[in-house]
Amino acid sequence: MLPYGRQSLDDADILAVVEVLKSDWLTTGPKIVEFEERFAACVGARCAVSFSSGTAALHGAAFASGLGPGDEAITTPMTFCATANCILYQGARPVFADVSSDTLGLDPQKVSQKLSSHTKAIIAVDYAGHPAALDELGKLGKQHGALLIEDASHALGAGYHGKRVGGIADMTVFSFHPVKHLTTGEGGMVTTNDTRLAETLRRFRNHGISSEVSTRQGSGQWFYEMVLLGFNYRLTDIACALGLSQLEKLAANLARRREIAAQYAEAFRDLPAIVAPTVREGVNPAWYLYPIRLQLEMLCCGRAEVFNALRAENMGVNVHYVPVHQHPYYRERFKSKESYPVAEDAYERLISLPMFHSMTAQDVEDVIHAVCKVMAHYQDQRAHAGKSQRSLCSSKAEN
Repeated sequence: MLPYGRQSLDDADILAVVEVLKSDWLTTGPKIVEFEERFAACVGARCAVSFSSGTAALHGAAFASGLGPGDEAITTPMTFCATANCILYQGARPVFADVSSDTLGLDPQKVSQKLSSHTKAIIAVDYAGHPAALDELGKLGKQHGALLIEDASHALGAGYHGKRVGGIADMTVFSFHPVKHLTTGEGGMVTTNDTRLAETLRRFRNHGISSEVSTRQGSGQWFYEMVLLGFNYRLTDIACALGLSQLEKLAANLARRREIAAQYAEAFRDLPAIVAPTVREGVNPAWYLYPIRLQLEMLCCGRAEVFNALRAENMGVNVHYVPVHQHPYYRERFKSKESYPVAEDAYERLISLPMFHSMTAQDVEDVIHAVCKVMAHYQDQRAHAGKSQRSLCSSKAEN
């Protein structure tokens, strides 16, 4: 079974971790600072603050934005639930806005209709690795005094109109889960150009304490103060050593993903029952996912049948995502009858194909062959059913 995504580790990664295991610091040590500084330079941001997971990083960004009871944050329903959950963690209210039909990222026009005096943040998602409409959303945020938080868990290495994702929004969140562009096992990062936000993020991830243990030990001091209510969301030196090693391979990993995406796009160009991902002008996606949408009107089946047929071909396809507002927790808590037509329609048609940088040329060929085979089967069945129906209608007319 070829999975939709997986980690890729080599001997250099293992050696980097082993060296830390033999050192004096397993956590809260020098590798954290080194990883943060190298990562910030990589994405073109002034500051980077590491966290124990992408979800913890989102929580940190929500906290630093000042979200609290009575506040609202606008976000997309077409995402993993953690994007919206971080708003709830702060006692604030998530407000969903529909997505654009081409990229499935937040639609700025829909966001503008949801802005209110309670809006404190806009949380955009770089769906599948394609950057959100950052210029338009950032402008809306500034006009209404709301921070733009970019959930770039899918988009490490993406380009947006000549800029690198990570130094554009007020805060940008990354994930280092094993299926992402680089992994630390579990881990996350928030980048920002605002040193005050960075300081709040550092304190929040460290129990709200205003100094780091490595700094106190290095200066021979013991005294510390808790200045806000934080969490233990620290990333370990072990994880940061792996991240540093993985960072060295990021450029090659991105190049391979873009190569695979180009092969998919070319192979599916003449398949009318498939809508391949859109790439907007001036954008260079990072291709965390390769989500196709099915033109179900051209097939004799639903998405579930196509999904199961591809799994039968040993393709570990997936679906990203169940819209957040459709999850039982959100339905029962908010009891909203509002719909988001673009996101909901996309969900019924989406299938994520295998996309990871260690895929071989044969893996890519196997995916293309399986998709073409399954599409041909269900298109032929529909065509055959159509002919049979027309023949039956013709016979009835003659009678």
